[in-house]
Amino acid sequence: MNTVIAFILMFGVLVFVHEFGHYYVAKRTGMLVREFAIGFGPKVFSTVKNETLYTIRLLPMGGYVRVAGEDPEIVDIKPGQHIGLTFNDAGGEVNQIIVNNKAKHPDALVIEVEHIDLDHALIIEGYEIDADSKYSFHVNPKADFIMDEKSTQIAPYNRQFASKTVGQRGLQLFAGPLMNFVLTIVIFIVLANIQGVPVEDVRIGSVVDNSPASEAGFQANDTVLKIEDQAISEWEEFQEIVQASPEESLEMTVLRGDKQISLEVTPALIETPEQEIGQVGVTLALEKSFLRSIPYSFEETYRWSTLILTNLGKLVTGQFSIDMLSGPVGIYDATDQVVKTGFLNFLTWTAVLSVNLGIINLVPLPALDGGRLIFVGIEAVRGKPIDPQKEGVVHFIGFALLMLLMIVVTWNDIQRLFL
Repeated sequence: MNTVIAFILMFGVLVFVHEFGHYYVAKRTGMLVREFAIGFGPKVFSTVKNETLYTIRLLPMGGYVRVAGEDPEIVDIKPGQHIGLTFNDAGGEVNQIIVNNKAKHPDALVIEVEHIDLDHALIIEGYEIDADSKYSFHVNPKADFIMDEKSTQIAPYNRQFASKTVGQRGLQLFAGPLMNFVLTIVIFIVLANIQGVPVEDVRIGSVVDNSPASEAGFQANDTVLKIEDQAISEWEEFQEIVQASPEESLEMTVLRGDKQISLEVTPALIETPEQEIGQVGVTLALEKSFLRSIPYSFEETYRWSTLILTNLGKLVTGQFSIDMLSGPVGIYDATDQVVKTGFLNFLTWTAVLSVNLGIINLVPLPALDGGRLIFVGIEAVRGKPIDPQKEGVVHFIGFALLMLLMIVVTWNDIQRLFL
């Protein structure tokens, strides 16, 4: 149950933060946000507030912010069509356009449409049924279509995605991944202030019992000055030498209090899937410092970003198998293992998944934020947008392929659980 709760909270936070980035910029730039969704598939919960439908959906496979104009508008009214109109009390503007089931709205004025413009002029012109009277009505910018007794707000062109500048559209697409990076930085700041940040020298924080370091006589707060005749000032140098020297005796000079002493240690051989490395069984000391926690959080975010990008590069070049990818099932299983090791490790895992989500969404593939940013960039270069229908086909194909990949990855995850 702890894992289920942790996974739901983690998934909800990661997706919410990502989609909130898209949502916030869309709202600030005047776009009509039709829906803010967490998950895909059937609705579990929904509510409408300030023009936007907020939903939680059944399948934990992501989320989306649906902005007017990104997809073909829901209702297309043409000349000759019969529609019903209702009006507000203030200025006689149309506030409802009833597309079907007009008999259920006896107070509506039914007309045959001669001309309609709901993008720019916001007018409807037409004739009353069985009469020669021609009408011309102004439509309220927030009027609703009523179709199958469900209301959908109209989207004048200035509220649509395409009406905004290249910069505004690019920012709206980039804001989602950006918020994932921000969340990662915030989590690492929190972690740094709870458990401390690594010291700037090579001071030992703890020594594992029965480890090579313990047997050699290392103690907490010892500071490593030299390995053999090489001066050591950074933890990375210490790790590189130790990992490169499995089962080789190393002489280390350490500072204990105000005295320098010499210790002999032989790193144990540790086998990994990629190589054999040495390990002595010590951790780097940590210290509490709010000021240092800020640059540390950026460094950790950069470090994990670099690692993720490296693995993506290996996937492209074939060095990294698709069988090693994980979907929601695999992430749930990994979360189960992490939760058992403690809350701080769970926070670290959340930060890593957040930066991973940000990077993956910036990959220039159709249907992802990165793919859509490519189209905005092309428009900026050529000075005019690509045909929306052609772009829509590309994104549809990309989305279908991504769903196929998700199915394959999920099937692999399920198989691994039962092996």
